Amino acid sequence: MTVMVDIRSVHKSFGPLDVLKGIDLAVRAGEVTVILGPSGSGKSTLLRTINHLEKVDRGAISVDGTLVGYRRLGDRLYELPEREVLRQRTRIGFVFQNFNLFPHLTVLDNIIEAPVSALKRPRKEAVETARRLLDRVGLSDKADAYPKQLSGGQQQRVAIARALALEPRLLLFDEPTSALDPELVGEVLDVIKDLAHQGTTMIVVTHEIGFAREVADTVVFMDDGRIVEQGPPADVLDRPAHDRTRAFLSKVL
Repeated sequence: MTVMVDIRSVHKSFGPLDVLKGIDLAVRAGEVTVILGPSGSGKSTLLRTINHLEKVDRGAISVDGTLVGYRRLGDRLYELPEREVLRQRTRIGFVFQNFNLFPHLTVLDNIIEAPVSALKRPRKEAVETARRLLDRVGLSDKADAYPKQLSGGQQQRVAIARALALEPRLLLFDEPTSALDPELVGEVLDVIKDLAHQGTTMIVVTHEIGFAREVADTVVFMDDGRIVEQGPPADVLDRPAHDRTRAFLSKVL
């Protein structure tokens, strides 16, 4: 199966703090990779390097066969101009834990903003796509609402529709349910499960162990900036090989 995301020897520091310490990870097209780990283990930073929201210090990341954020000339990597990075990001959908919707735009306008401005799609076409996506996430009646009129779960479903509007090759989720009230978690996870069943390539940082068990093709456990272990959910969650993984799971299961 084709590798969609290829992460090789990625290091990232913030000042004296080493956050990523040589990450190697391959994510196959059409599969769901769930990243687990304690706070501060580097999960969100790793996710942000994949679409160059954070620049790597060493190493390289490719998505769909293309280097992210850099161009290789001989043995050297040269950073791409910002406009080219932005173009790359249109192929990598990112759903944040705090929704990041524009409060002054309606739901519909939030979804069409990037396709119209970044991809230069005709507004009529973008609106048709947005309405189809709102139906897909169960919010066809909320097109004219503003974010503040929605629950957290509804806002996150709009954020997912907004990410899908760019027809990305890859979807990244950074703890998509952590800002939600417990009773709203299920409605967001159901949308992500539907995407998984349709073969969308996804990397999901989450603490939802049940979701990982049900949906993930691969579970990755990170600690202290390193991948401690990875494998099918049944192996990592039910038969973890490392003491650190066992200790983490004993606290969250």
